[in-house]
Amino acid sequence: MPAFNDDLEKFAALNAQVLGISIDSLQCHMAWQQRSIGMMGYPLLSDMYPHGEVARRFGVLREGPPIPGINERAAFIIAKDGHIRFSKVYALDRTPDNAELLQALAALE
Repeated sequence: MPAFNDDLEKFAALNAQVLGISIDSLQCHMAWQQRSIGMMGYPLLSDMYPHGEVARRFGVLREGPPIPGINERAAFIIAKDGHIRFSKVYALDRTPDNAELLQALAALE
């Protein structure tokens, strides 16, 4: 997401690594960047096989209508000890609020 890309330095200053993940293939991620949003400066990961397994484990794989089989739009902050310290699901037409995420990260420091 371009908004994350715009604030990569702010995330890095709080010792955070931004990652994107969806059920789309790596080829789809590349095409999306090249044709629509521009290249991102952080890794985009594929949860394609087994289909949505990571999303399922995080509780954000849509199993039912209106669009089953896709990820919910969500943000997670995972501490270095591997525990989830922040999580929030957003409507698909909304992007996570970077200020909210940066504030949650700062609270972990």
